[in-house]
Amino acid sequence: MLENIRLSFRGIWSHKMRSFLTMLGIIIGIAAIIAIVSTIQGTNDQIEKNLIGSGSNNVKVTLQKDGYDIDLSYDSVPAGITEVSDSTLDQIKDIDHVESASLYKSRQNYNDVYYLNTILSGGTVLGIDSGYFDTCGYTIMKGRGFSQNDYDKSKKVALIDEKAQKALFQGESAIGKTIEIKGEPFSVVGIVTEKDSYELVINSIEDYYTYSNDSSAGNIFVPESVWPVIYRYDEPQNLILKTDSADNMAAAGKAAQDILNSSMASSDGSTEYKAQDLLEQAKQIQQLSQSTNMMLIWIAGISLLVGGIGVMNIMLVSVTERTSEIGLKKAIGAGKGAILGQFLTEAVVLTSIGGLVGVIVGVILSKVISVLNGTPTSINPAAAVLAVLFSMAIGIIFGILPSHKAANLNPIDALRHE
Repeated sequence: MLENIRLSFRGIWSHKMRSFLTMLGIIIGIAAIIAIVSTIQGTNDQIEKNLIGSGSNNVKVTLQKDGYDIDLSYDSVPAGITEVSDSTLDQIKDIDHVESASLYKSRQNYNDVYYLNTILSGGTVLGIDSGYFDTCGYTIMKGRGFSQNDYDKSKKVALIDEKAQKALFQGESAIGKTIEIKGEPFSVVGIVTEKDSYELVINSIEDYYTYSNDSSAGNIFVPESVWPVIYRYDEPQNLILKTDSADNMAAAGKAAQDILNSSMASSDGSTEYKAQDLLEQAKQIQQLSQSTNMMLIWIAGISLLVGGIGVMNIMLVSVTERTSEIGLKKAIGAGKGAILGQFLTEAVVLTSIGGLVGVIVGVILSKVISVLNGTPTSINPAAAVLAVLFSMAIGIIFGILPSHKAANLNPIDALRHE
């Protein structure tokens, strides 16, 4: 086998230009497939990051009516729906793969928040428990967080994120300033930011409406105990939980959803808690382009077929050129298997080199596409290995006919060949 490989490399090197032109079809085909697969993988990863974020692994479980989140700015509290108890929250925290869970109340802010004459329009006001920031991956950037005393005494203190600070204070320091929420004064005690913030990649207006779920004007956080002062008593909360990996988000969200629904005192069937399955949303978006992606891969595969035919053609030429050599080998005792192995090895080596070069060209091509078009790419090592193995398979398939022809030459006729 090693001798056959050595002879193959010597034959390829002695006909460098012919060998390169023979491999060109394989190189183009493999490069095209690697570039396409890298772009598809990169786009799919981008979709998941846009929806899920950068490693936050958070799942929201919200109270819905007829499939839509209940907006208590307009809707009344549904009958039989009460606040989530501590024991129910403890059950949710005990779900497999759940690292933490937190309850919160929220209002979409429609001109409820002021600082002097500046209004925060379009933001969100959230009443949170003490575990919310850890669950959602927020950290205190400036100032302080909520203390237990703030919760116990229902103090009118607030934390804001960077977006809200920029919108309300326009470059001023927000710490110690007083804002109004529904006419009630709240002292800003801190600025929060996400630990692993991820900037959405938005390439079109469709992407904006698909991925941009966060409040563009920012968030205002207050202790949950002070919530009734600005809104209502006994409002049901929503839930957010954090799992140990993105793969467990759907299962953990479903389990938490079931616990919350089973804890309801009563319901008319149209009101229920529903987990947000972001992975499923990502898969649905990815499937929209799946048929187009497969068509592109098949088109690129045609060049591999053409390249394989080129390999078979050049190997047939090689058999004809080396007929005397084959006859001499058979005359000194070389069997059909040895001749077959030699030419088959040469075909496999030829296509394998083409496959390796094709992978390198494909990786470079995918990077160039990413730079020129801004399209995200992600190199899949498994796809690269599979591409090289596939190119070897092409060598075997299209090398069988020339190798078989060489192995079955009559040694006497072969020696007479000029």
